[in-house]
Amino acid sequence: MNCEKIKQNISIRSVLESFSLFPVKENRRTAFYFALDRKEKIPSLCVDYSKNSAFDFGTGKSYDVISVVQQIKKYSVSEALKYLSSFNFPAKAEYVTEETQSEISYRILKITEIRHPALIQYLESRKVYEQKECVCEVHYEVDGRKYFGIGFKNGSGGFEIRNKYAKVCLGPKDITLTNNSNNVTNEVAVFEGFFDYLTFRNVQSQLNLACDCLVLNSTAMLFKAEKILKAYRKILLFLDNDENGKSVAVEIQREYDNVEDYSLTYHFFKDLNEWYVAGGCYNKCF
Repeated sequence: MNCEKIKQNISIRSVLESFSLFPVKENRRTAFYFALDRKEKIPSLCVDYSKNSAFDFGTGKSYDVISVVQQIKKYSVSEALKYLSSFNFPAKAEYVTEETQSEISYRILKITEIRHPALIQYLESRKVYEQKECVCEVHYEVDGRKYFGIGFKNGSGGFEIRNKYAKVCLGPKDITLTNNSNNVTNEVAVFEGFFDYLTFRNVQSQLNLACDCLVLNSTAMLFKAEKILKAYRKILLFLDNDENGKSVAVEIQREYDNVEDYSLTYHFFKDLNEWYVAGGCYNKCF
């Protein structure tokens, strides 16, 4: 596939989501993201889904799917093309929201408890099947094609959808806050994704923590958590051990008092779930 075909046939939204980048604001045809090359409080990167391109109002720079990868990964064109070679999504793929339904509609067909063998096997492979009551099985349809996955509901009614092959969001992107009635110490644990949250539930009793839990569902959603975090006496971080996770950890530590970073416990692994799957045990660490 040549450069022009790649620009036309690989969704810029799916490419951004591969880097855990999601819209802060969106309407039927466009969305605003935070800039690719700097930190900012107000999003300035305008993504046009219909044109499959983006424009940064802060720098005046335009992006297509190739230059997005180049900017984020610091790749050459050939390296970016190699990265994009693994994508098989059509230009207007299943990464849709309620605001874009008039162009690309999705329809949730049914929501049940986890029953499909493939989803059970996936939860078991991530060692979180015991927490299956925290998620659901979502069957949905996009442009006449049917899909299913593990669904985790966010605060705006959207669903984070995961299975062995897909990582998408149906509906508006948002954070998820779960409250613990026994949270007498007024603490909150913060996670990037829901698999880390499910993992935490497996080891929570060993840690002797009865805190609330906040799942960002993307580090780009941190801005939505600001008022919530201010209400807690102590913040416990279970973020990823990558550049993005460490950057968010530093930002939270700078903005809030009494923050404890638990990622040191699994510092040889990408995240809490990967550590747990590899045989991690808090009894050995505390």
